[in-house]
Amino acid sequence: MNEPVRMGLGEVHALATEIFRAHGGSPEQTRAVADTVTAAERDECESHGLFRVPGYVASIRSGKVDAAAEPAVTRLAPAVVRVDGAHGFAPLALEAGREPLIEAAREQGVAALAITDVYHFAALWPETEALAERGLAAFAFVAAMAYVAPAGGTKPLYGTNPMSFAWPRAGRPPLVFDQASSASARGEIMLHERDGKPIPEGWGLDAAGDPTTDPAAALAGAQLPFGGYKGASIALMIELLAGALVGDLFSFEASEVDNGDGGPPRGGELVIAIDPARCSRGGDPVRRAEALFARVLAQEGARLPSDRRYAARLRTPVEGVSIPRRLYDALQDLRGG
Repeated sequence: MNEPVRMGLGEVHALATEIFRAHGGSPEQTRAVADTVTAAERDECESHGLFRVPGYVASIRSGKVDAAAEPAVTRLAPAVVRVDGAHGFAPLALEAGREPLIEAAREQGVAALAITDVYHFAALWPETEALAERGLAAFAFVAAMAYVAPAGGTKPLYGTNPMSFAWPRAGRPPLVFDQASSASARGEIMLHERDGKPIPEGWGLDAAGDPTTDPAAALAGAQLPFGGYKGASIALMIELLAGALVGDLFSFEASEVDNGDGGPPRGGELVIAIDPARCSRGGDPVRRAEALFARVLAQEGARLPSDRRYAARLRTPVEGVSIPRRLYDALQDLRGG
């Protein structure tokens, strides 16, 4: 029987929790990752939800990730917070750094959070949205492994290197976008491969450097940056911000040290928080932004980033989420450790 399985969000969280605890996850690491996985399912971000759990588990089983790691927070400068993730998963390290980052941004107007030695396997919007909910504008940048060819090249060098931006809104959920610098997130290509669907043209090259719509060939070859050199420039920038700047690995270095278990890559992350009230010459920047948003929405067919996620967020607590039967069965197999 191949019918999808319907699950409530509570069931999603419980299943993820049971799996991680069965594989030695500490209570803190387990809760943080289960929260992140459930949030992705809640917002119908399938490529970062339960789909990722087997990869998380593989990295624990292989010994690559310390599922009981305890992040350590230090203040490097008045406006710079560092979290050493101690080779654990990123969600708990991000939680550990959030309040110190907010405090620094309130004090200084602008502050940065440098996270190192973590394994990031999720979307970026959870970290920026959480800051915007506290009234701050926020950016996040993270690299990956060598998946994406530079502009004009045919061999993987950059990660998919996403960035996220969030802007606070009074009485409404924040405006948030989260997008890869590649033409597609890697998880989307993996979903196409799983479902036997071709990928759109312009997403990837095969191992010989030729354009392909075969997801397996693209995964074995190289992904392409969006917009040619424009996306490649953003990918380069993120390599510098999430690698050199915070003192962690470039994507090609992460590939070189990875054990090939299919789990998340090791690397760093940079998060920047800005207090809008400390930057304006007067007035309320958050309220002023609403005039721009209104102009966007006045155009028929236009929408603001994150609107689809917020619509899903209202729907899934009532309707639940749909999980492919094969994934559900695989997750059941992982429950026993």
